[in-house]
Amino acid sequence: MSPSGRQCDRNATVGSGRERSRLAAPRQRGEEFIKIAEYGEFALIAAIGKALPDSADLIVGVGDDAAVVRAPDGRVVATTDMLIEGRHFRREWSAARDIGAKAAARNLADIAAMGARPTALLVSFAGPGELEVSWVLELVAGITQESSAAGAAVAGGDTSSADVVMLAVTALGDLEGRQPVTRGGARAGDVVAVTGSLGGAAAGLALLTAGLTQDDPGLEPLIRAHRRPTPPYAAGRQAADLGATAMIDISDGLIADLGHLSSASGVQIELRTSAITAEPVAPQRLLARAAAVLDGANPQQWVLAGGDDHALAATFPPDAALPAGWTIIGQASTGNGILVDGSRWNGAGGWEHFLA
Repeated sequence: MSPSGRQCDRNATVGSGRERSRLAAPRQRGEEFIKIAEYGEFALIAAIGKALPDSADLIVGVGDDAAVVRAPDGRVVATTDMLIEGRHFRREWSAARDIGAKAAARNLADIAAMGARPTALLVSFAGPGELEVSWVLELVAGITQESSAAGAAVAGGDTSSADVVMLAVTALGDLEGRQPVTRGGARAGDVVAVTGSLGGAAAGLALLTAGLTQDDPGLEPLIRAHRRPTPPYAAGRQAADLGATAMIDISDGLIADLGHLSSASGVQIELRTSAITAEPVAPQRLLARAAAVLDGANPQQWVLAGGDDHALAATFPPDAALPAGWTIIGQASTGNGILVDGSRWNGAGGWEHFLA
């Protein structure tokens, strides 16, 4: 909402002729790019729109009051998430392109966890006026790069001003005739499996927080895991086709997220650390090196409760033939809650905003 109370539809191309004439690449003054406060809201919106690729999933994209997205299945899978500077990322730690990619990945992974194909993103952005236009366009490039990797398109969004950078992303998906794989379908006797990597993002965050990013260049993959997660998007549909009974994106931490699945399904989840803390689930050697640099940190804590990796965990019937990439890490049984190597987990299970 503008100070005058006038609301602008950010999917629309708006503004005066003079405003629209400024829509080319951001102007430069010497070595500095123009700031978004100087460039103008409508010029920024149009510059973003020019940077977005077309998609067969979009009937109407950026440039109208709202987008129209194809839904061949007739059902739309939808999810939304927020990223706030200082809470989810720091600009001094991550490039704009990585922040954008992470914002997209967090939402696209949720669509994958439902067994759906990602189709579109709606992205709302707010930031301080002193941000350079080039920084914002790099952010958009990261969003479009990650969404394209998942097979989705950016369909529109909103812009506003704020003291810090804030992103609100909504992702949409298509089930392609499948039933959605929810958190609530696990049964006693099912195996619990995971695909993707665990622990790297939490270790990378610990290194960044301690200011130890230059101590061991070999630990760069952990820093990269925090800055730019790589969810296994196609594995969600693969799991659904294999008969997965329940599935979840690992965003807050393995134990925390499997706790949600356990509660929704009414089962107990029994985990084996021998399978979880070793390759291919966890980058064991890298985590051990990071723990040594951090003087006694616990790699197992990163893997079990670290979060932000956006791997997928799912339950399958015991006779399911799991393909390469999926690793069995435990089983579901009668009861409730999470057991780790036969004992109740007493530590933190993962991230929780209002307790952090």
